[in-house]
Amino acid sequence: MLMGVSACGGGGSDKASGNDAKASGKPGASASPTPTKPAGPPMLLETITPQTGTTVGVAMPISVVFTNPVAAKARATVEKHLKVSASQSVAGAWHWMGDKRADWRPKTYWPSGTKVKIDADLKGLSNGNGRYGVRSYTHSFTIGDDVRADVSVTGHTMKVTRNGKTLRTLSINAGSPQFPTWNGTMAVIDKEEKVHMTSCSVGISCDKGSPNYYDLTLPWDVHLTQTGTYVHYSTGDPNPGSGSARGSHGCVHLSKSDAEWFYNQVKQGDPVTITGSSRAKAPADNGYADFNLGWDQWLAGSASGEGTTATL
Repeated sequence: MLMGVSACGGGGSDKASGNDAKASGKPGASASPTPTKPAGPPMLLETITPQTGTTVGVAMPISVVFTNPVAAKARATVEKHLKVSASQSVAGAWHWMGDKRADWRPKTYWPSGTKVKIDADLKGLSNGNGRYGVRSYTHSFTIGDDVRADVSVTGHTMKVTRNGKTLRTLSINAGSPQFPTWNGTMAVIDKEEKVHMTSCSVGISCDKGSPNYYDLTLPWDVHLTQTGTYVHYSTGDPNPGSGSARGSHGCVHLSKSDAEWFYNQVKQGDPVTITGSSRAKAPADNGYADFNLGWDQWLAGSASGEGTTATL
């Protein structure tokens, strides 16, 4: 589960969606797993995303989060038991984000229309730290239309395309020099019609007299990073664009009508690519910024290397 707050506002749902796969009684989970051979504490999953039955964007990784650390010596075997199948052959690889999260992403974006399934066959499998899997998990999902948003910080624009065709170019404001927006490609984590955002929750200011203090509930919020970057409407910047010369605390601001329109165009996994900011690219594990790593960098974090999907 992705937890975090935002440089331009905390609060709201920070889940990356997907069925919880830990012992919670939720779909895809066992409420009281019983270890089988070999006996030992259970190896459980916190989440698998995307959620079964969903339609996601072309930049969406498969993300598996374990409740306990997986030892380096066990990762190649674990990867082999995380089988990815697709309706058309796609090259990709696993990459470990620390010792509890493994993401599988294609070498390039998914082809639209691809049907995908992840089979996590963990029963009896060791995590290398004395824990053993007690069951298997399966998630199936579909890659939808190729919707992309390209943000130019210096140009104050965001171009939105679907399947290669430009839909609209919108006026935006991004982060100020003091609070610059992340560069790079971030797949949409989720979206909410309203999010409560406060400067105190993210350590910007808890002083109500500060010019950087805010405590707002804002509409049409598209969530980009675990630390809480959003594309949304802000009452403090109602008419964004080069003429307003007003920066955000790290988010991308749209007018209210544009924010609602954009909210209705995008889905989880659609790539939003930001260029022209003074800030570095978002770290790959800050939400679903997996494509901010080059392919060689991605493979350096894999225990089993590049492979192709099994036939679905």
